[in-house]
Amino acid sequence: MSAPPQQHYDDGLVQLDRYALTLRRYHFPSGTAKVIPLQSIRGYKAEPLGFWMQRFRLWGSSDLRRWLPLDIYRPVKSTLVTLDVPGTHPSPAFTPVKPQEFLRVLDELLG
Repeated sequence: MSAPPQQHYDDGLVQLDRYALTLRRYHFPSGTAKVIPLQSIRGYKAEPLGFWMQRFRLWGSSDLRRWLPLDIYRPVKSTLVTLDVPGTHPSPAFTPVKPQEFLRVLDELLG
């Protein structure tokens, strides 16, 4: 018998389960988390983290379209994920430690 597919992801800053996506250290200046119910996520965009595009933005936004939680390791990460959540501006964006694993789980959960 094989184990069922893993339906959660947690790298310390990004947590995803079948109910919600939690972005830790999201709000400035308090550093509290943002919890987004999974049913509120309409879609997402995953793109390579270019040399200048958001790579050195450790917290906040440089283009006012996205808001990134505090992540001091962002400069060494590879993928930026931006969520489409109606009624949320700027859009939540983040850099998971294991982007392929995160996107696989997100795709499974969004179905």
